Amino acid sequence: MRIVTKSALSACVLSVFLLCGALGAQVAPPASATPAAQAPASPAQPDRAAHADDNYVIGDDDLLGVSVWKEPDLSKEIPVRSDGKISLPLIGEVVAAGRTPVQLELDITSKLKNYITDPHVTVIVEKINSQKFNILGEVVRPGAYPLTNGETIVDAVAVAGGFRDFAKKKAIYVLRQSSGGEQSHLNFNYQDFVKGKGTSVNVVLKPGDTVVVP
Repeated sequence: MRIVTKSALSACVLSVFLLCGALGAQVAPPASATPAAQAPASPAQPDRAAHADDNYVIGDDDLLGVSVWKEPDLSKEIPVRSDGKISLPLIGEVVAAGRTPVQLELDITSKLKNYITDPHVTVIVEKINSQKFNILGEVVRPGAYPLTNGETIVDAVAVAGGFRDFAKKKAIYVLRQSSGGEQSHLNFNYQDFVKGKGTSVNVVLKPGDTVVVP
C-alpha cells in the first residue's frame, strides 16, 4: 500500500489551486470587451418640407399649413381670408395672398424672432382654392369650380354634371382674358373631339377662364 505524506498532499492541493486560477483567467472577458454606454443622439432639425411648387403665388381661400418646429401651439392649418391675410398666435395678422410659400415663411420667421429663439417655419399650400374657372350655360351645375390639376374643357363639363338635353355640343367656347385685358374666344366642338376627328383641341383651362355651353 502506497503512503502519501503530508508534504506531498499539500503540494497536490497547491497544484490544483494554481490550475483553476489559470483556467479562470482565460474564461473571464477582458474589461475592454464591455461596450461603453452611448449618449442618445439629439434629434436633428427637420428639413424644410418640399413644396409642389415654391413659385406658386398664394391667393384668397387657399388652405395653408403653417408649422413651427417644436412649437405645436403655433402650428396650424388656416385658410387665407378674403382680405388676403391670415391670423397666427403671437404675431397676429400676416399678409399671405400675393406671396409664395417661401416668402411667407421668411416673413413669419422674422416676426416670431421677437418671441422665440431661432424659429423654424414651414408653409405648405394644403389646398388650392384661389384658382378657379367658371362654366355657364347648358350644364347641370353651372358655377365656379377650383382649378387644381390642369383641368380641360371636357373635365369642366364633367365636374359640372354633364350636358343638359338641349346643349349645343358643337358650339362650346372658352372666354379667356389676357394680362393686358384683351379677351380671346377659343372654340371647341365636343362631338368632333369624342369621335376622335382631331379637329378640336381639348383646351387646358387657366385661372379665370369661363367655359360657355350654349
